[in-house]
Amino acid sequence: MTIDQSLLAGVLVVTLGLFVWGRFRFDIVAAGALIVSVVLGLVPADAAFSGFGHPAVITVAAVLIISRTLGATGALDRLAEVVGAAAKSVTSHIVSLSALAAVLSAFMNNVGALALLMPVAVQTALKAKRSPATILMPLSFGSILGGLVTLIGTPPNIIIATYRGTTRGEPFHMFDFAPVGAAVAIIGLLYLVTIGWRLIPTGRRAANAPGDLLDIDEYVTEVVAPEGNGLLGKTLKAIGDGWEDEEIVIVALIRGDRRLTGPIQRRVLKEGDILLLKGEPEPMTRAVGVAGLSFVGDERPQSEDLHSDEVTLMEFVVAAGALIEGRAPRDLHLRDHFGINLLALSRQGASYKGRIANVRFRVGDVLLLQGDADRMPEVTASLGCLPLVQRDLKLRNPRRLIMAAGIFGGAIALTASGLLPAAVALAGAVLLFVLTGVLSARELYDGVDWPVIVLLGAMIPVGGALEVTGMTQLIADSILVGAVGVPVYLVLGFILVVTMTLSDIMNNAATAVVMAPIGVAVAAGLGSNPDAFLMAVAIGASSAFLTPIGHQNNALVMGPGGYHFGDYWRVGLPLEVIIVAVAVPMLMWVWPL
Repeated sequence: MTIDQSLLAGVLVVTLGLFVWGRFRFDIVAAGALIVSVVLGLVPADAAFSGFGHPAVITVAAVLIISRTLGATGALDRLAEVVGAAAKSVTSHIVSLSALAAVLSAFMNNVGALALLMPVAVQTALKAKRSPATILMPLSFGSILGGLVTLIGTPPNIIIATYRGTTRGEPFHMFDFAPVGAAVAIIGLLYLVTIGWRLIPTGRRAANAPGDLLDIDEYVTEVVAPEGNGLLGKTLKAIGDGWEDEEIVIVALIRGDRRLTGPIQRRVLKEGDILLLKGEPEPMTRAVGVAGLSFVGDERPQSEDLHSDEVTLMEFVVAAGALIEGRAPRDLHLRDHFGINLLALSRQGASYKGRIANVRFRVGDVLLLQGDADRMPEVTASLGCLPLVQRDLKLRNPRRLIMAAGIFGGAIALTASGLLPAAVALAGAVLLFVLTGVLSARELYDGVDWPVIVLLGAMIPVGGALEVTGMTQLIADSILVGAVGVPVYLVLGFILVVTMTLSDIMNNAATAVVMAPIGVAVAAGLGSNPDAFLMAVAIGASSAFLTPIGHQNNALVMGPGGYHFGDYWRVGLPLEVIIVAVAVPMLMWVWPL
């Protein structure tokens, strides 16, 4: 092993370790790996940022924008409502939602498909008196499986297609992934519908998450200021700021027969006013005693008392790349800057019992927020939170819908026919969205998951260094030495399994970048068809079912479903075994070795 190979191996090992650790966001880790590689001379300085102009990065960005635009038309919401209504039995519920998620994910970003369907899934589950845990994991897995079917279904497919273009002169086309991907997706969905959901622990399937996780009724109480109390005449903001360290929130003001739950921070406390407070019992009792307030009545108010026509109480889940990810409520000043109150938080299937003001938000955290009903969707979207209750479904401008569907269909046709590369056709679709008014210039970049773009732009040059330094061939030679006398199909299965394993602990796009050149080098050493090995990498990179960290969708449903870390492998391990059993023979048939 040369010095450059040793240095690159060290960079990759540290990068992988940081991906697994999860202390830093994956885009920060990838950017760090790129800078270190440039400093060490492994990546030429003038090529450091060439990855950001790579066709795969442009294609992924265009798909993200198109997915956001299609979701905004309201048509997919209506479709989700119709299919989500089939909730009479567990089987029909899982079939309707998971199959729809798979179909949508074949043509749009799978995180976007899950975001559209998750509120429908939660609401229909609760209406059917069924735990959301029963359907959310199959829904997440179904959305991942659907991405295997087309070029634009998932970033690894785009990366693999583009890499094939650089090595063989022609990239994979739109539906080249379909024969193997569709077979894997269909068999995988059948497993989820018949067996998979039953492997979710019974305790999780009996819980009413997220409702059980965010029960705040016992933490809500009414207090009144007696005559002559020192708080009289002060604004509720000033009073609330004084209780910030005790994490006591003023959620409503009762004045006479009126319950005021709107923007009340500037109101002045008057004699006879009743404050509705939310907080832990012990600090609540202490603060009320110090302030000279009195508790009202023996019965505690219920959470229903915390919202009205003007103010809503809603559950949200923190999405990957959210503005609030990794930040604490105290630092964000949610009440002052955004006009919302954080009333409760659940994480990994349990209500958070620590000091909420100091907790740092993670992907999948479920938040119970109170705020202005009209502004809540806009505010939470800017924070990067997805709703867990179904929105009011309003079919938007029909012209906008027809225009969006027509432009996107045209881009798919141009890509599938080979007349235009995917990056050009899809980028052109985005441009037409703006020119025709389907998408405003201001909204253009809102749909882009920028951490994913940074990840790809940074990892592509690092992946290129694998080949330039000879590291790819070194790894391939090591595999080939162990493969002497072994049937080629077993080596193909080995590449698939290794890729799946890596994808379970690191980002799937990064996995595809690293494994694609290794797969081609192994195929060359065996004298086999490299397309079969590239397709194996594509399937493996998108088959992250063992952990909640392997794919954003798995992390997103963890909180709302009340899942524990180990629940994923119980359902996901048999699924990955099935994928290998189906994919290897299909690869040999469709892409003969």
